[in-house]
Amino acid sequence: MSIGSETPRPSNTSRRRAVAALIVLAVVLANAAFIGLGSVFEYPDILQESANEILVKFRADEGTIVALFITLALSAALLAPIAILLGRLAANERGRLSMGVGIAAAVVQVVGLSRWPLIVPSLADDNDTDTFDTVHTVLGTVVGETFGYLLTAAWTILIIPALARRLAGNWFSWLGYTAAALIAVGVLVPLDVPGTDFANFLGYILWSVWMLAFATFILRRPERIEAPGPASGLAA
Repeated sequence: MSIGSETPRPSNTSRRRAVAALIVLAVVLANAAFIGLGSVFEYPDILQESANEILVKFRADEGTIVALFITLALSAALLAPIAILLGRLAANERGRLSMGVGIAAAVVQVVGLSRWPLIVPSLADDNDTDTFDTVHTVLGTVVGETFGYLLTAAWTILIIPALARRLAGNWFSWLGYTAAALIAVGVLVPLDVPGTDFANFLGYILWSVWMLAFATFILRRPERIEAPGPASGLAA
């Protein structure tokens, strides 16, 4: 009796366990850092204040703030290995494409967040508000946020038909698509479009829930990973 279709390949078993662990770690680190920054730095609302106010607040608890931003950057960096492992599990064209997009999403977010531990401390010491505004706009708003939002949303939209759809019903796909759309709305935040900051925040909450569900399904439904899913459509 053949059990090839019943038992996952050893390589895929290792990948499933590894990616599930990385997903949980990334979500926990991101949310812990975000909550911590909200508490000690009034993040992200502080970003709407003047450069001088931001730097004063930063200097008040620099060590903790830097540590939390490093944690947030580490969480963002984990999207790269997550994307690679999920793309390999998907074993299809969209999965391969999603790997590159996921790596790019990780890179731009890490670049944007790294300004806080690497550049901002010296700017805060010198109270260099002009340079801070430039760095904040280029590395923060443009690179880390705008490209980060778009690439994270794009990766999510790619990995759903590549792999996620065959793990659960339509609700799981739509939860991912909704989270991706709300995250992408974040590109409108710098334009002061009403409600976009809350939509983006809600998008990341939904995305965290979706990612944790993804990790659970990867561990509990290995047979659906081994079986190719439909090429298009939302049918499970």
